[in-house]
Amino acid sequence: MKKTFRFVSAVLVSLLIISKADISMAGSNLLPGLYTPAVSWVKSTAGTWPGMKHGKTYWYKLGKKADLWWSADGKQWAAVKDGLWADKEGKWLKIHQGKLVWSADGKQWSEVPDWKWEGSDGKWYKFDAQWSLWVNE
Repeated sequence: MKKTFRFVSAVLVSLLIISKADISMAGSNLLPGLYTPAVSWVKSTAGTWPGMKHGKTYWYKLGKKADLWWSADGKQWAAVKDGLWADKEGKWLKIHQGKLVWSADGKQWSEVPDWKWEGSDGKWYKFDAQWSLWVNE
């Protein structure tokens, strides 16, 4: 009787594990248990993104030479002298030597993976090689 109970228990646990793997792989060709939803990137029509600086939200955009501009109202724009803006987590970002870099302390800088960051509005943004802005809607 104990052997039968152990056997049935093992079969049920195995079926449970297999069914969880099937669910997690739905629409994915990744390893079992790893599921990442499809990311739909759309080229930004406005070319602007929100960011925080000194606790206030500003709108940012890049100029023709990948120089940074900002606006408090989206109408009047001014060049950002230090070229910095902050992501949702408070990391500083800037364009340096043709790359997008970030820093938590403003001293140690590293390239931003895939040139993407989370804006203060919770959306993800990224630049392509031509400095066009893309947003994850």
